[in-house]
Parts: sequence; C-alpha cells; structure tokens
Amino acid sequence: MLFQSSLRKELARSFGATLVVLITIILTIVLIRTLGLAARGQADPQDVILLMAYATLGRLPTILSLSLFIAILSTLSRLYRDSEMVVWFASGRGLGSFLGPVLRFAWPTLLVIALSALWLWPWTNEKTQDLRNRYQQRSDLDRIAPGQFQESSDGSRVFFIDRNSQEKSGNDIFIAARDAQSRTVVTARAGRIEATASGQLLTLEGGQRMEIQEGPAGAGGEPGKTPGLRISQFDSYGALIGEAKTTTLDATSFKFLSTWDLMQTPSRPNQGELAWRFGLTLSGLSLVLLAVAMAHANPRAGRSGRLILAIFIFLVYSNLMTLSQNWVSLGWIGLLPMVLLLHGGFMAVALLWLLGRHSGWALPRIEWRARRRAAPEATA
Repeated sequence: MLFQSSLRKELARSFGATLVVLITIILTIVLIRTLGLAARGQADPQDVILLMAYATLGRLPTILSLSLFIAILSTLSRLYRDSEMVVWFASGRGLGSFLGPVLRFAWPTLLVIALSALWLWPWTNEKTQDLRNRYQQRSDLDRIAPGQFQESSDGSRVFFIDRNSQEKSGNDIFIAARDAQSRTVVTARAGRIEATASGQLLTLEGGQRMEIQEGPAGAGGEPGKTPGLRISQFDSYGALIGEAKTTTLDATSFKFLSTWDLMQTPSRPNQGELAWRFGLTLSGLSLVLLAVAMAHANPRAGRSGRLILAIFIFLVYSNLMTLSQNWVSLGWIGLLPMVLLLHGGFMAVALLWLLGRHSGWALPRIEWRARRRAAPEATA
C-alpha cells in the first residue's frame, strides 16, 4: 500500500506540472497563429478566444500523451537517481512491479485521450471551420468598422462611416466603388441597414452620387458637364449590398465526420482519418509502457538527457503516425495492418524492453580491446 500510494502521489504532482507547462506553450503558439489569421482577415478578431479554445481541445490527446510520458519517465528516473529504486528492489520489487501502479494511475487519462481523439477531435474541427466560414461569408456591410476605411471582400468597394455611428445606422457615410466601366463615389449624411429576404438593404439619406465613366463619353452629355461625369443629388437612395448567404460545411470532409460515420463509409481518406484517431488512442498506452521501460538514471549524465531522448522518441512516433495516415489514405497499406505494424510493434518493443530489464537480461558485449590485443599475438 505504501509503495503504490507514494508512487501515485509523485506521479500526480509530476503530471500536473508537466500538463500546465505544455498547455501554456500550446496556448502561446495557438494565440500567435490565431492573431495572425485575424490580422490577415481570415478570422474574426472577436472569435480569437473561441478559436484558441477549440485548437487547444483538438490538441488535447497529444498534450495528455506527452504529459503522461514525461511524468512517468521523470518520476521513475528520479527514483533511480536518489537511490530509492534500490530500496524497492531490495524489498522484492522488480521494475515490472511498477507497471501495475502506473497503469492504475494512467487509465483515467488514457480514457480521456480516447474520448478526445474519437469524439472531441472532429467536433472541434467542425466548430473551427464553422466560425471561419461564417466570417468569410459575411456581407460587405458587416466588414465596416466605424472610423476606419474598410475594403470589401472582392476589393471593388471602400466604405467609411463616422466613429460615433451605431450598429445598424451611421452618419457621414462615404462609399467608393469601381468596376470595369465606371467609378462611383457616394457620400451621405446618414444611412441605415435593413434586413430583407433578398439580402441587406443599405438606405442612404441626404447625399450625393458622382459617377465617372472609364470608357468613351456618350454623345448625350449634359451641357456644362465634363464628358463621362454624372453628378446627382438624392434625398433617399437604396442599394442591395450582398445577397442572403447560408453557412454550410463540406459534409464530405473526413475531418468533420464522426468516427461512426467514418466507419460506415470506408473510403481511403476516411480510413486514413481513422488511422490517425485510433493512433492517438493507442499511442498513449504505448508511451506509458515505453516510459516504464526507459526509466533509468546515469549519475554522470545530466538530468535533461532522458527528457531530450523522450521528446525525440515522441516526435518520431508522431511523424510515423502522420506518415501512416498518408499511406492508408493513398491505399498503400490497410488500416488493420498499419495499426498492428506501427502501434502493435511499438507496444511489443516496449514490453520486450521492460521484460529484459525486469529479468536482468544483458546484451552480449564484444570485447574489441581484447581482440585487438590477441590479434598481434596470433599473427606472431
């Protein structure tokens, strides 16, 4: 009981500290990337917090797997470094006896990883794409910011309204539009936006409209006016700005489909996505087994040696998962053979390594110095 309780408490402390550090790093990276999307006009600045939350939740399986891997490895390595492992070994505890308490500690996290990979991952992808689609499909009037010159989505119009304007109405309005044949400048004292079945209707009051023809001026120009220039005054002027749009997601995109839908339609892209989701689920268990097998401490080496090796193994494992997803999507390998080959092989290597260290197996060593010394004697 003392053995399991002390090990679980230290694992919990190490896991919590590692999780906080990794989430902080991920949030910083996601914040920089999301602010870049908002600056380029690909995301709504008001949705930055939501996009950050969805991106972090989508990366939750990777964060939890890496946190669990580092926590177990660092905790068991500390036991070696402080000679506590020698005490447990002298009490009849081998390295394999640590596997049971570690798995009992890790199974709730492994369950969360599985739920996140199979259910939360497609949900966050769908919500993120939904926010981007709604922002990209907004009308030109929704892009207007009071006190700023704002360009329309296609670059054909420039809008300006007074900074003290309300949400659906404004004062001191300026609109400049240009097409292949003419340029139009409209100024108005006030205006308002009305929603109709066909789209959004912009109604201007007390303004002036000036139209300049780019092509040759017609023969019917007004006397005293420059050819190709038309100026008109208006008390009320209405224009339909943008058609009514509906926001839809691409139902054929495999990243937005649920795991059950992917299994019901086993196409190559869907199989590749299943390989990625199942890989996230199985990688957590594989890393737990590998962390117990790797636990060791060399007094002559620094404390960061094992950590660097753990991060390197995690990166290699993640890249192999991405590569296997592409192979399954291209049809080079089936889903089940890929899972057995990559994740089953990884677990088998981890279990053999753990069994060898628990049983005290030693690799055969080749005494090169003795052979080099014996070679001249044999020649003589």
